[in-house]
Amino acid sequence: MYNLWDIDDIKLILKKHGFSFSKALGQNFIVDGGICPAIAREAALSKEDYVLEIGPGIGVLTAELCARAGKVVAVELDKRLPEILADTLADFDNFELVEGDILKLDLVQLFAEHFSGARKVKVCANLPYYITSPVIMALLESDLPLESITVMVQKEAGERLCAAVGTKQAGAVTAAVNYYAQAKELFFVPKESFLPSPKVDSEVIQLQVREAPPVAVADETLFFKVIKAAFLQRRKAAANSLSAGLGMPKAEVIAMLESLGFEPSIRAEKFTMEDFASITAYLQQ
Repeated sequence: MYNLWDIDDIKLILKKHGFSFSKALGQNFIVDGGICPAIAREAALSKEDYVLEIGPGIGVLTAELCARAGKVVAVELDKRLPEILADTLADFDNFELVEGDILKLDLVQLFAEHFSGARKVKVCANLPYYITSPVIMALLESDLPLESITVMVQKEAGERLCAAVGTKQAGAVTAAVNYYAQAKELFFVPKESFLPSPKVDSEVIQLQVREAPPVAVADETLFFKVIKAAFLQRRKAAANSLSAGLGMPKAEVIAMLESLGFEPSIRAEKFTMEDFASITAYLQQ
């Protein structure tokens, strides 16, 4: 049995299988023994839980998940890793590997095939930085039976995802995530906790999927279009961004904002979820 966060054991595994890290895939393996148990604890796993992991690497986090959950299904893009995972996770019979790109897989079909009988599924992952937002949004937008998403992301991305809508740190992805889930920052992870060490620090965040959105929206497509348009040029007044993003004359946008009680100079970062819903309702009329 390997110690999967011991640097010597990791190097031994990699040498045994002739593996080298891929910068293109954003591979950084955890070498801090306290992080993965902490992620598993924060996910509050029990033997009744079904877990989806994305990018298991050599199985450092996966082993912790398998030890606590009833079933763990991991999606891995790197075709070199299944052989390693078969080695490092040989002691677990509750693990299944799906080879493929999480952003290209049919997630509804994936859940139907591997999580049949599950009322809710928890997601746990050490996400590659370059796919953080697309993966999270793909999971949230696919109408899956999700309970929570506990993931390690770049610190800056985590702060943005968990920011309060209507504050300076908020962006389009903040509002989009907030529509589906309640986000919170859990704990900081320094860059020295990885092999190879990345250039930036990380943090673990958790999204508790909502039973219902925080605002009532009749046209979700238009709602998200409004959010995206508002942050199109976030350093400028929202009127400019909304005009460009929605294809509306600026004068009409300003008239709309004033009729809703906003100053024409307001920036998108000041809008709350209720404000985005009000703009959407106005445009529907």
